Amino acid sequence: MQSADKQHFSTLAGDGERTSARPGAASATIGVGRERDVHAELNLLTEIFRMLPTGITVQDEHGCFLLVNDAAAAQFKLPAADLLAAPSTAPLPTKELAGRRQTCVELLRADRVAVTEECVADGHVKRTFLTTHRPVVISNTRLLLTSSADLSEQKAVQDELFRRAYYDELTGLPMRRVIERHVNDLLHDDEPDKFALAFLDIDNFKHINDYYGHAIGDALLVEVARRLGLDLRESDMLSRISGDEFLLLLNPIQSQQEVTEYIQFLLQRLRAPFFVDGSEVFASASIGVSLYPEHGRSYDALRQNADIAMYRVKNEGKGAAVFFDVSMEREALARMEIEQSLRLAILDKRFCCAFQPKVDIRTREIKGIEALVRLRNDDGVIQAPGTFINLAVELGLIDELTHLVLAEIMKSIDLINDTFGANTSISINVAAKQAGNPEFMQSFARALEATGCPRRFIIEVTEDAFVAKTHFQDEILPIFRQLGVGISIDDFGIGYSSLSALADITADEIKIDRSFITDIHKRPRSQGILKAIESLSEALGMTVIAEGLETFEELAYLQAATKIRYAQGFYFSKPIFLEELGALGRAASAVRAISENRPAPETRPVYSRANGYGR
Repeated sequence: MQSADKQHFSTLAGDGERTSARPGAASATIGVGRERDVHAELNLLTEIFRMLPTGITVQDEHGCFLLVNDAAAAQFKLPAADLLAAPSTAPLPTKELAGRRQTCVELLRADRVAVTEECVADGHVKRTFLTTHRPVVISNTRLLLTSSADLSEQKAVQDELFRRAYYDELTGLPMRRVIERHVNDLLHDDEPDKFALAFLDIDNFKHINDYYGHAIGDALLVEVARRLGLDLRESDMLSRISGDEFLLLLNPIQSQQEVTEYIQFLLQRLRAPFFVDGSEVFASASIGVSLYPEHGRSYDALRQNADIAMYRVKNEGKGAAVFFDVSMEREALARMEIEQSLRLAILDKRFCCAFQPKVDIRTREIKGIEALVRLRNDDGVIQAPGTFINLAVELGLIDELTHLVLAEIMKSIDLINDTFGANTSISINVAAKQAGNPEFMQSFARALEATGCPRRFIIEVTEDAFVAKTHFQDEILPIFRQLGVGISIDDFGIGYSSLSALADITADEIKIDRSFITDIHKRPRSQGILKAIESLSEALGMTVIAEGLETFEELAYLQAATKIRYAQGFYFSKPIFLEELGALGRAASAVRAISENRPAPETRPVYSRANGYGR
């Protein structure tokens, strides 16, 4: 203003020098120009104020609006004229405006600056504003100057980043860190309420994922989360802490019985079928529960103890719930010791192999041998695979263990040849989880090829590997076929196969699970199933091997009532360790010797196809 006035006055003075205007006339001209300039400047400032992107308001000590720009009017969804016209005694149309009036009166009375976040509903959208209130004095009048910056987009980005960091993208549930922090906050209260922490794991989820595919598996997780979240109180919390594992906080609780009833209700709810993408899927959960303060006074202790209790359910049949007790902790420590010893055993290569023959039940000749892995502990005691195989799979150690078995076989291949014969096939077990892993199976195929005799090996996998929607049948199997490696379906009859799925299987042999062979001569229903499997195998061109043959009666039935040629079991030979091979000499002779020492057939019941068993 001063520079403009000076410039304007200078211009008028220059003109006066060139004219003969009177001094009074010159002053009048200057006054009119100055008034015109100030008016233009005020108009400019008014337009700038009106068009500012930040919402600006000025209120008096009664909360009445004296100035409102367009951004502020848009924030309140009212014309500026309506805001300016509202008297201090009249009720305002929205709670946001009423709050503004009350805030103005309080801040001017206290002469205090305030910065707040304001949330304003805009239809289905919520907008967030960072609002600063500042008392000012202009011309001896106390006023409140308020500015509001729209942070909606920034808040949306922040909320999205927060959601991705702390909430599961698939189910929308809070993740591990959220429930951990919430429980810790509860524990830091002066007098925490009693609460329960339940660890839930979906049973057989890997099989569901493999059989139906990951899309169905993900949809099932969403539906499980939805069912678990029904009827929860605001003070409860459900969290997805890993793939198929959930953590449920029930807070507060009055008694263990209350928790028992609710958990049983959840189990029943989960047993109802899930209809996912046209498929009817059945699922259940294993649940372990810990209580505060009985089972721990920290989040880590409570979660770990609930986890321990859940594993007890897994080991005892699944689909149930148990509360933690001290005995479970001892079991968990024992399991941890086994885990440590397993890892050390792999590092120290303390695994050995036993070999059990597959025998022609009519000629007693050995068709092949199965390599059975055993663990030798620090005291030299041999442990059966039931104590460590499942744990090795769970810990991701099974791949290395399988390679160790192959190395053990090749280290003693000459002794194996001398004992069982150079043309005898050698079977190696591969877990279903490994069979669906292309990376491992390709590396194992290379290892078999490096032996120089891949055609001599047979890979034994359970039927799950074939019928599940994995890469095995289409991508992995051709690699082994090209090498000439045989494929065997192990433990046939106890998996999840269907006839339609079996029609596409291209295995070389089927090993009938021992549960069908045990006392087969006494069990007509098992006899019917056995004949069906035999017919199916014959139609598919597969060799049938009966597992777990232990008695002469079982052998007599197979010989007389079936076309099965091969069997494996203690009747012919127990698993033979490498250190025993040299002493045995030819194993075929040993098998014949064992058979000759059995009771003579005439002293046992004899089977005829026409008359059944008789003496």
